[in-house]
Amino acid sequence: MISYPSRVKAVELIDEAVAGGARRGRACATLGIDDRTYRRWRAGEGEEVRADARPEAVRAPAANRLSEAERAAVLELCHAPEFASRPPGQIVPALADRGCYLASESSFYRVLREADEQHHRGRAAAPRARRAPTTHCATAPGQLWSWDVTFLRAPIRGEHYYLYLILDVYSRYVIGWEVYEAERGELAASLVQRTVLSEGCAAAPPTLHADNGSIQRGSTLRATLERLGIEPSFSRPRVSNDNAYSESWFRTAKYAPSFPVEGFASLEAAREWVLTFVRWYNEEHRHSGIRHVTPGQRHRGEDRQILADRERVYAEARARNPSRWSGETRNWSPIETVWLNPEREPAAEELPLA
Repeated sequence: MISYPSRVKAVELIDEAVAGGARRGRACATLGIDDRTYRRWRAGEGEEVRADARPEAVRAPAANRLSEAERAAVLELCHAPEFASRPPGQIVPALADRGCYLASESSFYRVLREADEQHHRGRAAAPRARRAPTTHCATAPGQLWSWDVTFLRAPIRGEHYYLYLILDVYSRYVIGWEVYEAERGELAASLVQRTVLSEGCAAAPPTLHADNGSIQRGSTLRATLERLGIEPSFSRPRVSNDNAYSESWFRTAKYAPSFPVEGFASLEAAREWVLTFVRWYNEEHRHSGIRHVTPGQRHRGEDRQILADRERVYAEARARNPSRWSGETRNWSPIETVWLNPEREPAAEELPLA
């Protein structure tokens, strides 16, 4: 949109060129406008230059906009106790799983913004869009695992408990975890061995990715991995985010509303909290990186039917009101391949969301 002063200046330059013998079409082309645009601005010889009327134009409401009743229903649903602490990215898939389509995810966000109710919550920094990394590839559960250890505050200042975690990268499913009072290689080796048995993958051992910590590279764990036939993979030295899937899980856990930021009263309390959180994460948390199905559903192969049902719900919603879709419906196709790249510097947007 060209401002009014710029229009006046352009018309003056074109008129000056024409008065000097230039053709008006060539003069207009030199300024990057069409001769018809010039005529519309002048609206006749000797007339004042017209201002752009578009900003002041009164436009009819879009035929496909949400009605006031639909907007009120969106807000009422977001206020419900079940969804009050969830973003639209979690609400919309949950509704689709119940066979219900009320509005698109972007419409939910728009309604909340217009009601001044879309604000970042919690202690975590606002998320950023991210892409999948590339090097190790997983096309099914049991092919690529990520593991790490993180601190949990103990009641005594300066002391910690240690949460050991093993995550299936393809499904984001927590397949093994323990909380101990110490960080030792034999504890990690024992957890890996139990996880291999519980997952039934001794005949086809996975790749196990970790960072460069002392127990991750220690001889005790390395010997266990070699005996089990597991291929070890490590982050690059001095690169903090090469084990992004485990780190992302830790971030999700530690910024959960129920996480005791003042620390755990005892080792038993820490284990009880982690057990509850892992159950929620595996079976209730709709993960944005796997089309908003739960890790448990994807790990068991249930996600394909769930996503097919969501596709049907959206197709029916589009058939009822086709004017609300300018293109295809939301992509509910399963994510077939998950990548992990510890060999190149990933961009900031490449870390996985939890």
